[in-house]
Amino acid sequence: MPTYAESYVGRLRKLVGKEKLIIVAVRAVICDAQGQVLFVRRSDNARWVMPSGALELGESLFECLQRETREECGLLVQTASPMAIYTYPDSLTAYGDPYYQLSVQFLVDEWEGDLLNQTDETTQARFFPIKAPPEGVASHYAEVLADLQSYDGTFILK
Repeated sequence: MPTYAESYVGRLRKLVGKEKLIIVAVRAVICDAQGQVLFVRRSDNARWVMPSGALELGESLFECLQRETREECGLLVQTASPMAIYTYPDSLTAYGDPYYQLSVQFLVDEWEGDLLNQTDETTQARFFPIKAPPEGVASHYAEVLADLQSYDGTFILK
């Protein structure tokens, strides 16, 4: 697992400084048998997020989804379906760097492994009721959860 400085985004950031970057990311929606949604608490800023992260050079979107999910909660994604693409033009990384994010949202259909409560990147992992996400979760997750509640299988483009 590369550090932020070793990652594709970290290496680009070193070259361009505070210039806004376009970043492609993936996000996993993982639901348990009761329909609760998995959130993990980041170790770098203590924010609750869905397993997610930026695409690295040479990896597919699915490989990125598998890597990020494994790194953040220990689960290995077996199958997933694309649900949406969200556009966030005015984002900031946990390090305060500006970026324009295209986030591909996947519904994880099947996974294996045991949920890890703590990893190198996270301090907690927990399923939350869809209508009661973790307190203080970023506002764009409210949009994702609302879309998830009304999702009929039609791809969402925002």
